[in-house]
Amino acid sequence: MPRKKTSGLKLKEPVRIRFKELNDGTKSIYLDIYRDGKRQYEFLKLYLLPGNNPNIKNRNAETLAAAEAIKSKRVLEMTNGKAGLPNTGLRSKMLLLDWMKEFHASQIRKGVRGQKVLISSIGALKQYAPKARMKDVTKEFCLGFIDFLRNDYQTRLGPALTPYGMIAYFGFLRTALNAAVREQVISENPINRIPLSDRIKKPESTRVYLTIDEVKMMIDTDCKKEIVKMAFLFSCYCGLRLSDVTNLKWKDLSKDGDQWRVCIVMRKTSNPLYLPLSNQALKWLPERGEAKDEDNVFNGMPTESNTVKFMKDWAKKAGIAKNVNFHTSRHTFATMLLTLGADIYTVSKLLGHTNVKTTQIYAKIVNKKKDDAVCLVDSIFD
Repeated sequence: MPRKKTSGLKLKEPVRIRFKELNDGTKSIYLDIYRDGKRQYEFLKLYLLPGNNPNIKNRNAETLAAAEAIKSKRVLEMTNGKAGLPNTGLRSKMLLLDWMKEFHASQIRKGVRGQKVLISSIGALKQYAPKARMKDVTKEFCLGFIDFLRNDYQTRLGPALTPYGMIAYFGFLRTALNAAVREQVISENPINRIPLSDRIKKPESTRVYLTIDEVKMMIDTDCKKEIVKMAFLFSCYCGLRLSDVTNLKWKDLSKDGDQWRVCIVMRKTSNPLYLPLSNQALKWLPERGEAKDEDNVFNGMPTESNTVKFMKDWAKKAGIAKNVNFHTSRHTFATMLLTLGADIYTVSKLLGHTNVKTTQIYAKIVNKKKDDAVCLVDSIFD
């Protein structure tokens, strides 16, 4: 009996891993998803680092494994008919307030901070929609909650919420809905479909930074915890956040010719950062001694709350009246570079900002300093 011929057609893979090369040589990983005749892309915020040394190869292998795991999950969701479907599961009929209480209990077990704000946000949802079920939480529902927080909600003591309060309340709702997606209570978080222009915006905040003279004052003053002083001044010359400095490993430092660099994935944004280090930054690195590649560079850093205390005492002792914390070093690095003539695009890349607009607040500070300098002439001749 002759073998039946196959059509020769190859089934199209519904989810594929793709790569987009960025200007700095890294490759952003995204999923190319083909469903119901339509194509969509999901950027994973995972990156392959350029280079061939063993550390980078190992990191890239782990990153690819994570991407493959997400791809497998998306394929499974599509197979089960869950991807993109409305919230029709059995648990989607539970009350939103019941889910928020369940989420609150899980946060307590994990020791997550901000429990008072979470309780208050649950109270706001109780006022807004006490009988809403998880399946009712749509994009329109969330937009309505934003409008409620802006115009109708009042705190227990009477006054309306501050913009930061609104951001905190809405942020907890978003985090709780993300958790609901992970637990398959709902299929998607509708907040992710709300344009940034329609969300609650953070007011422009004041950036506390140190002048060059104030940095010198900090250098000349002893700190009760020497490792805090070294880490802070290191960050003043490179702009790393406290989380990145605390977790910086010796393997993250490499030398390219005469130039030392830091190669890390930033903890806050999960974006890769390749940062050249100046000689001033290198001065504040501890001696490596017998430390291994996996050891922390700034070994012995205290907890974040204790770091705040050491910083306040140190700044006060140095005679600086500003509210100095560790993040002040990042602001100092940015304003110092712009003041010395670096262009805003370069500073943005050094800070690891994904959008240069985030860096523009520092340009405003520098412009204000220029205005004040010009006005000094008027004060002399008036």
